[in-house]
Amino acid sequence: MASTPPPRANGAVPKVQRIKERRETDPVLDSQRAFQHQTSMRERRSLGTITRLLCTAAALLAPVTGYANPTCPADPAMDKLNLPHFHAALANRSQGVIVALGSSSTAGAMAADSAHTYPAILQRELSNALPNAHIAVINRGIGGQDAPEELARLGTDVIALHPQLVIWQVGANGAMRHADPGTFHHMVEEGVKRLLKANIDVVLMDNQRSPRVLAAADHIILEEALAHVARETGANLFSRSHLMDFWSDQGAKPSQFIASDGLHQNDLGYLCVTQSLGRLIVSAVNAPVTVSASR
Repeated sequence: MASTPPPRANGAVPKVQRIKERRETDPVLDSQRAFQHQTSMRERRSLGTITRLLCTAAALLAPVTGYANPTCPADPAMDKLNLPHFHAALANRSQGVIVALGSSSTAGAMAADSAHTYPAILQRELSNALPNAHIAVINRGIGGQDAPEELARLGTDVIALHPQLVIWQVGANGAMRHADPGTFHHMVEEGVKRLLKANIDVVLMDNQRSPRVLAAADHIILEEALAHVARETGANLFSRSHLMDFWSDQGAKPSQFIASDGLHQNDLGYLCVTQSLGRLIVSAVNAPVTVSASR
């Protein structure tokens, strides 16, 4: 057995010895005073557990947004979405599968949690608006990526899931990295054509209006490239830039929708943008079916 360290020269008891002595001098549990103390501690722990459970339940039942009464600006006039395959799947009572492909804006950077990402919000918005439909929104966003990386994983991360609709958010990282506009256009066009060939509806989503994106000299060029690809291929375009510019023109400060990093949207930004997108999707679903679903 190890010997007890001797007292130090200044008379202080070493730390190890003090800890040992405290353990040896704890009151025994069979004494009345100790029993009452332990009972009181157990009661406090039980009350604390119940309180935590009640708080958790309240949090789950509360609205998912981080704002008590979120108010989003009105939508501008926006192009309608043409989603024949997604529409036909829902009309045939098949499960509607949406894959959200993109970078950190899709993954949900700066959102409070996964429930505040745009794919999660879209899932709730569509489920509420279309209660008889079975819809799954799958998040395939990876931070830091843009057209080259997303095109490379298009087959495994997107087409392999057999969605009827893909929302492809792309261009912000490309703009900030000075991507060649011609190469960017070619890659997005190639990806869109692969999706359309697989009988998948496509919505291209351009950039948010944030200080770091606006500081990138090429952001307008890449947004124009996305619009051009949409026109060339017949894909849809959901323009966050147009949406947020309209909000700004109506007096809503852009900063109220942007997170503290100056790049990504905050919870309110994700919520308001997704609600606009959700309304367009619901409107498209309520339009006449033009093709039959291949699912």
